[in-house]
Amino acid sequence: MASLLCNARIQLTETLEQMQQGTLMRKVKSKSWKKQRYFKLQEDCMTIWYQSKRTGKTESASSALGLRTWIRDWFQKADKNKDGRMNFKEVQHLLKMMNVDMNEDHALRLFQAADKSESGTLEGEEFVLFYKALTQREEVLSLFQDFSEDGKKLTLLELVDFLQQEQLESEGTEELAMELIDKYEPSETAKARHVLSADGFLMYLCSPEGSIFNPRHQALWQDMTQPLCHYFISSSHNTYLIEDQIRGQSSIEGYIRALKRGCRCLEVDCWDGPNGEPMVYHGHTFTSKIPFREVVSTLGKYAFQASEYPVILSLENHCSVEQQDVLAQQLKDILGEQLLTATTDGRIPTQLPSPEELKHKILLKGKKIGRLEDTLDGPGDEAPEMSDEDNGAEAEEEKRRAKKDRESLAQALSDCVVYCKSVSFRGFQEARSHSRPSEISSFAEAKARKLIREAGNEFVRHNAWQLTRIYPSGMRTDSSNYSPQEMWNVGCQIVALNFQTAGAEMDLCDGLFSQNGCCGYVLKPSFMRDKGTLFNPSDPSSWESPGPVTLTIQVISGQQLPKVANSKAEAVIDPLVRVEIHGVPADQAHQETKYIENNGFNPRWDETLQFQLHVPELALVRFVVEDYDKTSRNDFVGQFTLAFTNIKPGYRHIHLLSKDGTSIPPSSLFVHIRITEPPGPEE
Repeated sequence: MASLLCNARIQLTETLEQMQQGTLMRKVKSKSWKKQRYFKLQEDCMTIWYQSKRTGKTESASSALGLRTWIRDWFQKADKNKDGRMNFKEVQHLLKMMNVDMNEDHALRLFQAADKSESGTLEGEEFVLFYKALTQREEVLSLFQDFSEDGKKLTLLELVDFLQQEQLESEGTEELAMELIDKYEPSETAKARHVLSADGFLMYLCSPEGSIFNPRHQALWQDMTQPLCHYFISSSHNTYLIEDQIRGQSSIEGYIRALKRGCRCLEVDCWDGPNGEPMVYHGHTFTSKIPFREVVSTLGKYAFQASEYPVILSLENHCSVEQQDVLAQQLKDILGEQLLTATTDGRIPTQLPSPEELKHKILLKGKKIGRLEDTLDGPGDEAPEMSDEDNGAEAEEEKRRAKKDRESLAQALSDCVVYCKSVSFRGFQEARSHSRPSEISSFAEAKARKLIREAGNEFVRHNAWQLTRIYPSGMRTDSSNYSPQEMWNVGCQIVALNFQTAGAEMDLCDGLFSQNGCCGYVLKPSFMRDKGTLFNPSDPSSWESPGPVTLTIQVISGQQLPKVANSKAEAVIDPLVRVEIHGVPADQAHQETKYIENNGFNPRWDETLQFQLHVPELALVRFVVEDYDKTSRNDFVGQFTLAFTNIKPGYRHIHLLSKDGTSIPPSSLFVHIRITEPPGPEE
C-alpha cells in the first residue's frame, strides 16, 4: 500500500514535509516512561524510522501515523466545501485527482461499504476504510495466500519458503526472514510470534529489500584497486552549461549538480578574461561567462561530497600563456593538497594508479610539455622497451611536439598534468608503440563510431591500458546526447554527456552509475580489462560464452503512476510498459505491453516479455511507462534503468523516476523476474 502524492503539481502538506525531513519527538508509554526519539517518515509514507539509543540502529515504527497523515491530506484537498465530510461527488473528483477513472458502480459500492454511519458521506475513519478498499492489492494478496496455509499470516518457515523459492535467496534465509519480520511487520503481536501479516508482506515487497535493484550492489561492492583505465567513469561534457550550447547560461550550478550526482570527470573551457582573470564559457557563442576561480573553488568544496574517489578536470585551454600561469596558480592555491602534481610513487608509471590510490585527489587532464618521465628522477621497474629505430623516430617527433607546446603552453600549467596528458590520436599501432598509460586521447562521437566499426577489437584492447574520452558532436547545439552504450561496448571509460539534458541517454548513464555506492566508478567486465582480449562487440564469434542468458519479465501491475506533465486535472492516463535492452548490437531489443485504458492508479497487465542476452555483463535494462496516444507520440510517464548484473530475481517492485532522474514516490511497477543461465557442458 505505497502512498505519496502521484501528481507532481500537488504539494505535500507542511506537516508531511516536516515528518519526511525528520524531527525529534517524545515517545510516551506511561507517566514514568518518556523518551526522546528522532523519527523520520519514509518516502512510502507508511514506514516511520527512528534512531534507537539502545542499539544505535535505525529501526521501524508503526505505519499508521504516516498513512493517516497522507490520507488526511487527500481528504482536505478533495473536501471542496470544507465541512469535514466527503460526499460521493467529491469522492469521484478525488479519484480523478489520483489518476484513476474508476467504474462509477464499483466506486459507489466501495463508498457505501465504508459509510458505516449510513450518512451518505465519509468522514474520519470511514475515509480511511474507503482508501484501504481502494488500494487493495489483489495480486499481492493472492501471492501471499499461495504461501500462507491459513491465508492470514506467513509463519517464519512459510516466509523462508517464499524467499527461497521465489526470491531465490540462498544464504541465511532464516535470519533474513527474521530481519524482514522485525523490520516490516506493523503488528507488535505478530512480530513477537515471528509471523508476517499481509500488510507486513506488502511493506517488505515495497521496501529496498523488495526492489529490483540488488541492495548489496547499491553499496561499494567492486574492487577499487585496479588501474583507472579498468573502470567506466561518470563523465560530464561542458559541465558549466545548464542550457543549450549557443545562448545558454554558464553557471557553477552545473558543477555542483554533476558532482552531487557522482560525476568524476568535469569539463572546463577557459578563455582569456578581463584584468588578467581567466573566464569559463563556450567560446565563440553567446553563453554567459563565469570566472575560472569560482569553478575551482566550487570543485574544491563539492568534489568529494558524493564520492571519495578521484575527480578528473578536463581542461579545454584557450588562454594566453600569461593567463595560463594564472590558471595554474589558482589551481594550486585553491585546491592545495587535493591537486595531484606528482606520480603516487615518484616513478615512471607502467600502469595507471587505481581509484583507491587516488582517493581525494583531483587530476588535471590537458596538454603537457614533453614526456612525463622527463620530470621524474628515474625509470620505473619496467620502462617500455623500443627498438633503436623506433626510439630515434619517436625522439625526433617528441622534440618537435615539445617545441610547439613550449611556445603555446605555460610550464606551470604543464606541470599540473600528471596521469592525463592529452595527445592526438594517430592510430592504435602508434599508441601501442608509445605504450604510455599516462596519455589520453579524445574523440568526437562520429570518430569513435568509425573506429568501433573498423577496429572494434583494437579499440577494446587500447582501452584495457589507456584512458579514452568521448564527447558529443559540435552539431549538438541543443545540448542533446548520443547513446553512451556503444562507447561502453568497446571499453571507453570517459564517455562525456550533457548532464543538463534529460532523456534516455542520461537514464543509461544514471542506470550504470547507480551501483557501487554511486561513487562514479564501475569496474569493466574482465574480458575488457585484458590487453590481449579477443572481444569485439560486433563479432559474436569473439564472445566466448556458453550461450545467451534468458531474461523473463512478467509485468504484473502498476501503482499510482503520475499524470503526464502539464495535463488537465481531469485527465487520466492509458499506461503501457516498454522494456528496453541496451548492450552489444545483438542484444539491442525492446518489447512492450498493451495499454490499459483510463487507469494510472492500479493498472494490471499480467504480460510476460522475454529477452536473450549474449553479453549480459554489458547490458542495461530500461523500464519505461508511457501514456498511450493513438493519434500522436506517446507521452513519457516514468522510467527506471539499471545494469543487468544488478537485477534481483523474483517478485520485485520497480520504483519509477521522473524524466530528470528524480524519485516520484509512490509510483512503481510490480514485476516477476526470472533469469535462466545457459546449460553447462555437463548438463
